[in-house]
Amino acid sequence: MKVLFVVPWGEALGGAERRLTTILRNVDRARVQPRVVFLANGSWVEEVAALGIPVCVIVSGRLRHARRFVTTVRRISLEIRRERPDLIVNWSAKMQLYGGLAAALAGAGDRTIWWQLNISTREWLDRVATLVPARAVACSSFAAAEAQEKLRPRRETFVVHPGIEPPPVASTPALEALRAGLEIPPERTIVGIVGRLQPWKRQHLLLGAVARLVEGGRDVHALVVGGTPYGFSPDYPAQLRRLVDDRGLDGRATFTDHVDEPGPYVQLMDVFVNASAAEPFGIVLLEAMALARPVVAYDRGGPREIVESGVSGLLLPEGGETGLADALDELVRDPALRRRLGEAGRARFEDLFTAERMVARLTEEFERLHGRGASTGRPT
Repeated sequence: MKVLFVVPWGEALGGAERRLTTILRNVDRARVQPRVVFLANGSWVEEVAALGIPVCVIVSGRLRHARRFVTTVRRISLEIRRERPDLIVNWSAKMQLYGGLAAALAGAGDRTIWWQLNISTREWLDRVATLVPARAVACSSFAAAEAQEKLRPRRETFVVHPGIEPPPVASTPALEALRAGLEIPPERTIVGIVGRLQPWKRQHLLLGAVARLVEGGRDVHALVVGGTPYGFSPDYPAQLRRLVDDRGLDGRATFTDHVDEPGPYVQLMDVFVNASAAEPFGIVLLEAMALARPVVAYDRGGPREIVESGVSGLLLPEGGETGLADALDELVRDPALRRRLGEAGRARFEDLFTAERMVARLTEEFERLHGRGASTGRPT
């Protein structure tokens, strides 16, 4: 089965890109023959090509440039006609505008799937993407599928929970060196967060909660891992640093900027926090759980499907920094609770959220959708 993926990025800087790389690295090539069309050039293109997967780069420019948009759609359509894939997978709502229209132009609209990477809030991009012909919409969580099913026309949705390959475990000397380089005292409890620095990721809540713990006499340190790739929310990092100054966290908060491999930083954390307002899934939660870090997240969206509250982590109702600080205080005070939640989290990851499980589930859906449309013939 030939599957053509259409993706917008040329650099692998976030969870969506890492997820597709994991799929491409683990898929059974005897069952699925992938090919990837990139709409930007970069190191990710080289990484995928190094896996022995055919790639094609069609530089698209900005979506608002109408002439460039039409040209890009036509070029993708020619690629579809030339390659004659059994399925086209557009890796985001934005890519459905490009790849979905290109597939329709090539007579392959009934072989198109697009991946809803977010929990839809009915913004224009999701509504327009849903209008473009598609066989089905893939979602990373049941929360995302439920939101997508409210859009019209209603498209079939299916859920494939993301999975990851277990992060490599850093040695004790390597972790000690990393900690020393970050200038975090060895006796201090580290509360950390990983993700792009954007307001909806709510790193500010973590900093506020840590400030409350420090005010209460706890010896804690905030470790904020992530940067601002693609120029999203360029003013937010400065806001976070002002918050550090305003709340007296100087010397108790560390920002790493973007790191290619967050695993060692996660290993340093005594408690891992996902503070997002509406997390579509939460790949970083899986990374922390795979490393047996106790996790704290909010009881909505993807984290609700990952964490069993009180068993493999803690899920919180909305409560601002006060509610988060209260939950963190319990974990900071109780190392045995941290160990219990961390070990149970690792077991849950191994049962439900491995790369092998994700790829097997996705392959089943591909074969089901391809089999249902096998009699219609390939695009001409």
